[in-house]
Amino acid sequence: MQYKRILLKLSGEALMGNQQYGIDPVRLKEYAQEIKQITEKGVEVAIVIGGGNIFRGLSGASSGMDRVQGDHMGMLATVINGLALQSALENEDVPTRLQSAININEVAEPFIRRKAIRHLEKGRVVIFGGGTGNPYFTTDSAAVLRAIEISADVILKGTRVDGIYTSDPEKDKLATKFDFITFEDVLQKGLKVMDTTAFTLSQENELPIIVFDMNTKGNLLKVISGEKIGTKVNL
Repeated sequence: MQYKRILLKLSGEALMGNQQYGIDPVRLKEYAQEIKQITEKGVEVAIVIGGGNIFRGLSGASSGMDRVQGDHMGMLATVINGLALQSALENEDVPTRLQSAININEVAEPFIRRKAIRHLEKGRVVIFGGGTGNPYFTTDSAAVLRAIEISADVILKGTRVDGIYTSDPEKDKLATKFDFITFEDVLQKGLKVMDTTAFTLSQENELPIIVFDMNTKGNLLKVISGEKIGTKVNL
């Protein structure tokens, strides 16, 4: 395997499947099976999931809600998604721990860096919920922060698109895909990979990002194996 320890970033919208909102149990099961495949290869897996399938703080703020309140609701949504994925993984006999940046001791462990690393070393999948625990920070920022804290080798951003393009391939048929691109080129071209805070943090800590299509069966294992799937962002 090319990578020993990874941070997998999934969007909340990815869990919707073909639904308009909420969690699609079929998509959840597919993801759990994909993750199980790589844990069986000895890869240590940490996961951060967004909460956009349930609630997005920024959209709440745009409709008049207090931004801090909205972001707290979004953090709780990520914990709900984390619980759902934990259940799906455990149904596949994958030992899993959910850690939350906000204290909800009845349903999740508090985030403790050393404990998270120990779980990974013991072969458990660790899901990080609650974002960073702070409003105004996205789950992209949470993913990069946690990846740095646990010394992950790479961030794998699973999306419904198979990489980074010159423009949105769902809207522009002439969009061309990058197999490899530097952090500087992403910024110069104004390409949207992650929000600026998260992306800059990743660049400063020399943490590569791979954007790939998580919805294609077997892609996660191919990325871990070093196959040229998606787009790799590096120095």
